[in-house]
Amino acid sequence: MDAQHWDEMYSSREQVFSGNPNGVLVAEVTDLPPGRALDVGCGEGADAAWLARRGWQVTAVDISEVALRRAAATAPDVDGRVAWKQGDLTTSPPPAGAFDLVSSHYFPLMRAPGHAALHGLLAAVAPGGTLLFVTHALADFAAHEHEDFDPADYYQPDEVAQFLDAGWDVVVNETRPRTAPPPPGTHHMNDTVLRARRRPVS
Repeated sequence: MDAQHWDEMYSSREQVFSGNPNGVLVAEVTDLPPGRALDVGCGEGADAAWLARRGWQVTAVDISEVALRRAAATAPDVDGRVAWKQGDLTTSPPPAGAFDLVSSHYFPLMRAPGHAALHGLLAAVAPGGTLLFVTHALADFAAHEHEDFDPADYYQPDEVAQFLDAGWDVVVNETRPRTAPPPPGTHHMNDTVLRARRRPVS
């Protein structure tokens, strides 16, 4: 799943996603005071735009230049509140301690020896900040749905929770029904959600 793969996917149609923010993001972040947010794998930018309109200063990162151009074009009202950045967070970690919110929705973060990419995302959360890590529930993956994609190869929220040390508080770690219909051609009826807060420096 390199940049070419994702560019081709986004180029294959005028709009891939609904244009609405993810339901879990709305449910879990509405009560948080705005600050600095990192949107991991921002795609067409609906989550980043929603955060910016609520007062957040957002760094929206995606590996696909096509997705980023589309995101910027569809949300001109957030210009100056969102920095659209091309990058591969699996090889170039974000700055440590820089974000009050690190939001990852359905981002395919592959397991790797040493877990460097995952440690990089966790380290990006500032003291007092929130990690929101969301995936499709494993039980919803049909055996024939993605013959070249094994979800077991990628980090799941419950596994991510095991990497959190005593400096974190787990607020939510559960599977729940989606608030929106599943993507066309899929069986994703449930989300698995991890929300955790890094404790402030005392």
